[in-house]
Amino acid sequence: MPDTMPKTGKLRAAFSRVPLLGWLLGILAAVVIEKYLGTDLALGVGLPKIPALFGIDIMLKKPLLVPNAFLYTLLIYALPVGVVGVATAPLANRAAAALIRLPITVPVIVHLALFYVSMHLWAEVSDYRALVLRLTLIAVMLTLSLNVINGYMGEFSCSHPGFMALGAYCASVVTVGLFVDKGMFGIDLLPEGMGPFLFPVALLAGGVLAAVGALVVAVPSFRTRGDYLAIISLAFLFIVKSVIENLEFVRGPRGMSGQPDWAGLPTVFLWTVLCVWTINNYVRSTLGKAMNAIRDNELAADAMTVDTRRTKMVGFLFAAFWAGVAGGLFAHVLRYVNPGTFGIQQLAEVLAMVYFGGLNSVYGSIVGAVSISMLGEALRPLEIFKWIIIPLLLILVMIYRPTGLVAFKDLDAESLLRPKQGPDGGA
Repeated sequence: MPDTMPKTGKLRAAFSRVPLLGWLLGILAAVVIEKYLGTDLALGVGLPKIPALFGIDIMLKKPLLVPNAFLYTLLIYALPVGVVGVATAPLANRAAAALIRLPITVPVIVHLALFYVSMHLWAEVSDYRALVLRLTLIAVMLTLSLNVINGYMGEFSCSHPGFMALGAYCASVVTVGLFVDKGMFGIDLLPEGMGPFLFPVALLAGGVLAAVGALVVAVPSFRTRGDYLAIISLAFLFIVKSVIENLEFVRGPRGMSGQPDWAGLPTVFLWTVLCVWTINNYVRSTLGKAMNAIRDNELAADAMTVDTRRTKMVGFLFAAFWAGVAGGLFAHVLRYVNPGTFGIQQLAEVLAMVYFGGLNSVYGSIVGAVSISMLGEALRPLEIFKWIIIPLLLILVMIYRPTGLVAFKDLDAESLLRPKQGPDGGA
């Protein structure tokens, strides 16, 4: 024990000196190694192919290959990230110190570019990875937008799948009707080359329609107090689902297909970054602080001249808008949308992401969305048993961390990107 403690302390001190830029360089090195040497290394450690999700899928399908998958993950991910991160720490700290003196937009773009390149290379290994990654980014958007209502505002809304459905169908009608199916609107199709440029308009239209739907929920709900929002929002979810199922214009219960393939990884990534940036700024603004005041004590907030009803209405519509945009992206990632997708199971998954990650927290929403999405995919080989494991995990979190894993923590880009100092005060 006396010999191991100093080594552990030195290792912890070395890791503490690595800035975010250094960790991103380590991640980039790991995915480059996997891209060019992953197949050979997988065969070398006794695996049939490169694991899809960090070896967890192989461990569950073939328990005898657990040591092999663990060794692959250690050699491909853990060692390169740790070694490159520590080795480049001095250079990364100097680079971070130089970047942080520039306008905050510059270091943010540099870090996001490194992060995106790493994700892109990781996703290029298989189409399955690319699909999971895009759906995970959409889950981040949904979780963040719901956290605005359930976390920052302190209400309990069940209508997010309904907003998502409105955005998905609205965006699909615009893109399919204008660029794919001439019979939908009865007009000549627009040139396909214009599609990618008009796709953001279709997504924004989906967000606006979702916000209009949120107005239908908010007007009667916020005239009252208590649990009425949960009841009305759940009814709204069923109404939206039922209306879509009975609209032959959008092909009813058969669902819509044929959405153009315009929601690639770069597009979904850019919209997710915009969503995170917008929501983070919103919750740190005066309106966001007003929502916190209402959540803590609505009567006191009203006494302090906060327009509680207007604040809740704006926050609710804002969250619904981003849920609608996420729905539009979701429809164009899968290239098919069905009203049955936007039901109770979708609601349960989004709520699980919010409460698992942490209420009133941008960090928590990202952690919750990524964790539950990746865990759900990794446990897919267990089939029905994954719906036992995930709820048990949520129960444990609710017992020991009632507010979630990372609660009440907003995203501060400046503190996140600045260089790290060691225990002696040096970088």
